[in-house]
Amino acid sequence: MSSEEQRRPNNPFVVGRYVGGEYFCDREEETRFMLKQIENERDMALISPRRMGKTGLVRHVFHQQVIKEKYNAFFIDIYGTRSLPEFVYLLGKEIFDRLKPRGAAIVDKFFAAIASLRLGLKLDPSSGVPMLDMSLGDIKTPLITLDEIFRYLQASDKPCVVAIDEFQTIAQYNEKNVEAVLRTCIQQYPNVHWIFAGSERHTLLNMFSNNSRPFYQSAILSSLGPLPLERYRDFCIGHFSKRGYKIDAATVDTVYRDYEGRTWYMQLIMNELYNMAKEGYEISPDHIPIALRHILQSHSEGYRATLSMISDRQKELLIAIAKDGKVQSPQSADFIRRHSLDTASSVQSALRPLLKSDLVTQVEGSYQLSDFFLSQWLKENY
Repeated sequence: MSSEEQRRPNNPFVVGRYVGGEYFCDREEETRFMLKQIENERDMALISPRRMGKTGLVRHVFHQQVIKEKYNAFFIDIYGTRSLPEFVYLLGKEIFDRLKPRGAAIVDKFFAAIASLRLGLKLDPSSGVPMLDMSLGDIKTPLITLDEIFRYLQASDKPCVVAIDEFQTIAQYNEKNVEAVLRTCIQQYPNVHWIFAGSERHTLLNMFSNNSRPFYQSAILSSLGPLPLERYRDFCIGHFSKRGYKIDAATVDTVYRDYEGRTWYMQLIMNELYNMAKEGYEISPDHIPIALRHILQSHSEGYRATLSMISDRQKELLIAIAKDGKVQSPQSADFIRRHSLDTASSVQSALRPLLKSDLVTQVEGSYQLSDFFLSQWLKENY
């Protein structure tokens, strides 16, 4: 068990990291399903809206004893990457970081197999521990390095499982045919099993269900929805009661409803509510706006910076969508009139970069802000 798992967090509503099963709510059925697919050597495509908990689920699966004992597991998040060299860099770095604690001999074997990365091998001058000292610009031959990495994983002492978060990002890489390149590599090395996770449902379904795409029918498709309300309610009340605190069930229900069951938002709100709790003092729905205000205050500088980097028309459209919550037709005359926007063509021009930067997303035919907290901050401030 890692030191991260052994340390009990002061606040049980952990956000942005995995600290053990005690602080991970439910997903028992999904965990069993994923373990079964790994054991059956089937690749998976895990699709869910952003902040629904897919990253936490993958990390939870990787912490199961059967995975620790029988597999080498690696995880990379490629959200924000723009090219194949970035992908290769993250994959190589993740493998190195996982291998480093196993000793110098294992590290030497890694660099012997992946010769194109050897220039990045350095020794820490104070400890003598091997370190990967290289930058993205050092990936001179990404296709060669990628093939070397795959060959290394294929020759591993145990089967390997590689999870790639926000996998749909490769569809926008600068290079052509990245999907075909990766698919060809994956087919050649059966000792490596894959979890392709992502949040853009339409793009991922097209990648894996369109017979003209390289990844057509190459993975089992699985959708991740919200946690069951009953399970999350019991999870929250249980952690409050362990410290002698109380939270009204209606409070959990309200948080769940307000954030559509999206784990990251709920956990952050519950984290704030837990900070406000005292013995003999019950947290009620009246405390939710206070917790939200604390969160929005802590994010305000980042949100102002985001607004400063987009055009005035994009800003106006972003605020308009935030005020409506969900918009089916942002180019409609009614929407444009109510929010004093310009023409339908200017709205269309402003919408494209907002979608590309993921400030706005399209869910079931409606446009909405990707970040629920940003949406609420805009409604309060504009």
